[in-house]
Amino acid sequence: MSAEPQSQLTVAEYLAYERQSEGKHEYWDGEILAMGGASPAHNSICWNLAGSLHPQLSGRDCRGFISDMRVQVPTLNRYVYPDVVVVCGEPVFEQGDLDVLANPTLVIEVLSPSTEERDRGIKLFGYRSLPSLSVCLLVAQDRVWVEHWTRQDDGRWLVAEIADREATLELPEIGCRLPLDAVYTGLDLDS
Repeated sequence: MSAEPQSQLTVAEYLAYERQSEGKHEYWDGEILAMGGASPAHNSICWNLAGSLHPQLSGRDCRGFISDMRVQVPTLNRYVYPDVVVVCGEPVFEQGDLDVLANPTLVIEVLSPSTEERDRGIKLFGYRSLPSLSVCLLVAQDRVWVEHWTRQDDGRWLVAEIADREATLELPEIGCRLPLDAVYTGLDLDS
């Protein structure tokens, strides 16, 4: 494995480094942050999310991607890896590179103890600055709990917290429904 560069990188340097790297790194305004491994609960939730959304998106003008699709957040000069991304309509890739999505419709982050503060803070702020983004979900992995952010017609964001395993999230922005029981299938968690 090659060593991580220690100095500030340009976007071009980061993308060149990342494309040959064995690990994953996010770009935060000149600095790179190594992405650690995920817990079994985190991976199970991501699998369940993708498994729930995939059949609902099939045959429609929306596509889903999992954690290896970078998303560009230009207002913060960041390149990040959401856990799940959905784009409706034609995907726009930065400068034609098929590994940097510029127009997500939905992003989902499964919160980890080491990343929750960043995911709920500056990363969420950055996602909400994306003109294409309509909905963002923050999903806990240690309990049944989802924070559901939706962009309103006037541009403001509305947030709802759901902690009921029997609840179903309606996602009209992508034409899907997401039962929380399906999200947490196989996990023994308290609500």
